[in-house]
Amino acid sequence: MSAFSFTSAQLRQLATDVLHHAARCGASACETDVSEGYGQSVTVRKGAVETIEFNRDKGIGITVYLGQRSGHASTSDFSSAALQATVEAALSIARFTAEDPCAGLPAPELLAHDTDAMDLDLYHPWPILVEDAIEIARRSEQAAFAVSPLIKNSEGATVSAHAAHFISANSLGFMGGFPSTRHFISCVPIAQGGKGGKDMQRDDWYSGWRDANDLAAPEVIGDYAARRTLSRLGAKKLKTRQCKVMLEAPLASMLIGSFVHAVSGGSLYRKASFLVDSLGKRIFPSWMNIEEKPHLKKGLASSPFDDDGVATQDRTVVANGELQAYFLSTYTARKLGMQTTGNAGGSHNLLVAHSPDAPADFAGMLKAMGTGLLVTELLGHGINYVTGDYSRGAVGYWVEKGEIAYPVQEITIAGNLRDMFAGIDMVGRDVVTRGSRTVGSIVVNRMTVAGS
Repeated sequence: MSAFSFTSAQLRQLATDVLHHAARCGASACETDVSEGYGQSVTVRKGAVETIEFNRDKGIGITVYLGQRSGHASTSDFSSAALQATVEAALSIARFTAEDPCAGLPAPELLAHDTDAMDLDLYHPWPILVEDAIEIARRSEQAAFAVSPLIKNSEGATVSAHAAHFISANSLGFMGGFPSTRHFISCVPIAQGGKGGKDMQRDDWYSGWRDANDLAAPEVIGDYAARRTLSRLGAKKLKTRQCKVMLEAPLASMLIGSFVHAVSGGSLYRKASFLVDSLGKRIFPSWMNIEEKPHLKKGLASSPFDDDGVATQDRTVVANGELQAYFLSTYTARKLGMQTTGNAGGSHNLLVAHSPDAPADFAGMLKAMGTGLLVTELLGHGINYVTGDYSRGAVGYWVEKGEIAYPVQEITIAGNLRDMFAGIDMVGRDVVTRGSRTVGSIVVNRMTVAGS
C-alpha cells in the first residue's frame, strides 16, 4: 500500500478554501470535513485466495448556514471548481429549508484548541505486502483446520489494514484533524459432525487494533475460532423457561451499546427512548460504574474533539448505578435545552467497571452464575427503544452448577432493557474491547428463554 495522496497541510488548505468561498457567497456560518483513506483486505478460504480488495477514497462534506437555515452537500472532487460548486449547492439547499432554532455551530468557548499538541498515538500504518497478508490469513485458517478433522470447511480468514486522515474546520476559527489506522485479523471455521455428518456449525473470532503489533497471533485467532465452532456441535433446543442469562463479553458490549442508544440525544429529544428524563436516576445496580475516556492512547474511539469540533473530556456516565450524563451533540443538546457533551458522532471509549465480587476469569463467572444460559451469539434486531422491550434470537450453552452442560440453538431470549439493566448481577473481569466499549461478560439475573 502507498501513503496518503494529500498532506495534512493540503487538506487544511482545502478546508480553508471552502470556508472562504462560503463567506464570499453570503453564508453566515460554515463547517466542513475533508478526509482521505486507503486500505487493503485479503481473504483466504481453504488455502486459496478468495478476494483481494484495495480501496482509496476521499471526500469533502460541507454544511452552510443562512441564519438558522442549513444546507449540506458533499463531493469527492477536490478541484477548485468542484469545491465552489458544492458550496453553492449547499447554499441553494439552505435557502429552501425551514428555519430551525437549534441549527448552528457550537458556542466558540466549547471548541477544541491546540489539537495538534494532543498525540493520542492513533496512527500506526501497516505497510504489509499482499503476499504477506495472504500468508498471515493462511496461517490463521491452517491453525483452525489443525484443531480437529471435524473442521471441514471455512468461510475464510481475513487480514485487513486501513489508514485515514482528515481535517475538520468551521468559520468560528476551529481547525483540527489527525491520521489514524485500524487493522484486523479474523477467522471463520465451519465444523461438521454428528450422525451422518449432518450437524454443521460456524463461529468466528477476530482481533482488531490501531497498531498491527497489538493484534493477536493469527494462529491463536484460528485455533480459538475453531474450538468455539467445535463446541457448538450437537446443539439442542431448550424448553421455555425463566433463568439467569450470561452475555459473553462481545455481546455484553452490545448491551452497553443499547444503553448508549437509549440515552443519546437523538432518541431523547424525539421521545423515542424508555430512558427519557432519567438523568440522576438509578438505572443499574448500585455498584455499577461507567466512565468515558476520550483520550486513551491507541483507543479505538479516542479523539480530542467530536464531529462538531467540541473538545472532549473524561466523564463519569454512570456512578453507583445512577445516570450522570447523556450523549449529546450540539444540535441534540439544544433540542433538549442542555449543553453538548462532546458526543457528536458517538461515544468515546466507554469503560465498564467490573462488579466488586467479579471472579478472576471467565470460568469463575460461570461458577458464580451457577445454572443458566450462556449466550455467545445474538440474531435479529428485536429491540424496541420506546418501550425497552427486548427479544433476540440466541445461540449459546446451557450451564449447570457452574459448568457448561451442552450447546443450545434455535432459542430466543426476551425481557425489558430497564429490567435487564437493573437486574445485572455481575460484570466480569474478562474484558474485551469492541469499538468504543470495553466490558467483561454480564450476568442478568432473570430473562425469558423461549425454545421448544
